[in-house]
Amino acid sequence: MSRPVLVIGAGPVGLIMAAELARYGVPVRVIDKLRARTTQSRALAIWPRTLELLDAAGCGSAFAANGLHAKAVSIHVGNSTLARIPLGTIASSFNYLLMIPQSETERFLEDHLRIFGVLVEREIELTDFVNRDDGVSCTLLHAGGRLETLDAGWLIGCDGAHSFVRSRLRLEFEGETLPIGFVLADVHVAGLAIPPDEPAIFWHPDGAVMFFPISRERYRIIADLGSVPLHVPDLAEMQAIVDRRGPGGITLSDPVWLSDFGVNERKVRDYRKGRVFLAGDAAHIHSPAGGQGMNMGMQDAFNLAWKLALGERQEARPSLLESYSIERSGVAQQVLSDSGRMTRVVLLKSHLAQKVRNLVVKQIFSIPVIRRAIANRLSGIMIHYSDSPLNVGAAPRLRGPTPGERLILRGCSEQNDSPRFAIAAKDSAEARAMITRHSSLLMAKMCLPPDENGIWLVRPDGYVAATAKSGNWVPIDMALNGITLKASTRMMN
Repeated sequence: MSRPVLVIGAGPVGLIMAAELARYGVPVRVIDKLRARTTQSRALAIWPRTLELLDAAGCGSAFAANGLHAKAVSIHVGNSTLARIPLGTIASSFNYLLMIPQSETERFLEDHLRIFGVLVEREIELTDFVNRDDGVSCTLLHAGGRLETLDAGWLIGCDGAHSFVRSRLRLEFEGETLPIGFVLADVHVAGLAIPPDEPAIFWHPDGAVMFFPISRERYRIIADLGSVPLHVPDLAEMQAIVDRRGPGGITLSDPVWLSDFGVNERKVRDYRKGRVFLAGDAAHIHSPAGGQGMNMGMQDAFNLAWKLALGERQEARPSLLESYSIERSGVAQQVLSDSGRMTRVVLLKSHLAQKVRNLVVKQIFSIPVIRRAIANRLSGIMIHYSDSPLNVGAAPRLRGPTPGERLILRGCSEQNDSPRFAIAAKDSAEARAMITRHSSLLMAKMCLPPDENGIWLVRPDGYVAATAKSGNWVPIDMALNGITLKASTRMMN
C-alpha cells in the first residue's frame, strides 16, 4: 500500500472519501485547485442516514452539536398550511434534518481528516492522467507552475458537476437541463410566522418561494424564475418575490449571498473506469428538491471507501469494487426520479393543475402513515441495495431487514481502524467458529440480532449482506467466501 489513492476535490465528498480511507490505514492525498475552502453556505441539509454514517466514522457529534435541528417541513399557500411533515417520527436516533452551512461542514471534515495526519493540498490541479492496469499516472500543476508526476494506486474524481476527471474519461453525462431557472438569497428574515427551525415552502400561482433556516433569523430563500432568463437578483427583487408569493409581513435584509442557478438531471452510467472512480456531483446531479445532493455524494464516499480499503489491505477480492457503481447508480437513479417529480409538482403552471395539486396534497398529508413514510424516505434510511451482487440469502419469516437493507447494530463496539463486517446473532460455538474462520473480515464481538431466531451479516457501512435462520451458517459463509481474498493469494501479492 505504498502508492497513495489520489482524491480530486476537497468538498464534502472528497473530504469524507479521504478521511475514511485514512481511517482505514490507506495512504491518501486529497488536492484542490482552490486556495481555500468555501466561505458560502451552499449545500445546507444533512439528512439522518448521512448523520448515522458520520457518527460511525467518528465525527457525527461535531455536526449534531453545531447545526440547527429542523423538526418538521411544511407547505403553505399564503397563510394557509397545506401540509406539515414531522421529522420526529423518522426511525433513527437522528430524527431531524440538520441545517448547517457547507462552509461549516467542510471545516468539521477538514478537522476530522487532520486527526489521521492528512491535510488538504491546495492550489494544486490535476491536468492529465493515464489510466493503467496497475495504477494511474497523474500530472499535477502546483501554484507557481511546478509540475509533479504522481504514480497513484487509484484516482477518485470528487471534482463536481464540471468534473475534469469525468471529461477526461469521456464518460457521457446523460440527462437533461430543465427549462427553468432559480434565484437564491442568504438573508436576514423578519416577520416569518413559522417556527424558526422549520423549512417552509410557499406555493403561489406565479411559482414557489422556499425558506430554509440557516441560523437564528437567517434563511436561504429559493424561488423559481418562470420564463425570466437566469440572472443574479438584488435584494429588492427577492423582497418583491417574497411579498407576492409569501404569507405577507416579511422583511428581508443584510444579504450575504445572492445567486442564480439552473437545474440539471444527469448521471453517468458507470462510476468506474479501470482504476478511476467518480463520486458525488461528478457522477450525478439533480434538482435540489429534497435536499439530497450533498448527502448522495457523501454516501457515495462511505460506500466506496471501505471496499477500496479492503482491497488495498489485500483482505478482499478485486471484484468487490464492482459493486460500488451498481449500488450507487441505482440509488442515484431513484433520487433523480424522486427529486424530478417533486420539482415538477412545485413548478406546475396551470391554475387548474395547481388547485388539484393543493387539494390532493392537503388530503394525502393529513394521513399520519403517509407523513411518516415520506419523512423516512427523505431521511435516507430507506435507501437499500436490493440488487447488490454482495447480497446472499433472505431467510423467510425473520423480523428484521433483508439483504441490502440498513441495520443499526446494537451491543457491539465499532472498530474504527479497519473496515469489518459484523455478525448479529445469538452467541454460540458456531458463531465463534465463523468469526475465527473469517477473522480478517469480521469484528471479534458479536452484535445483538433484531430477531433471536436469525443471523445477520452486516457490512462496514451498516447494510445487510446476508441473512439466515439460526443454526444455518451456510449463507453467511458463502457471503464471506465471496468477498475474502484467500490467504495464499495474499501471500503471493
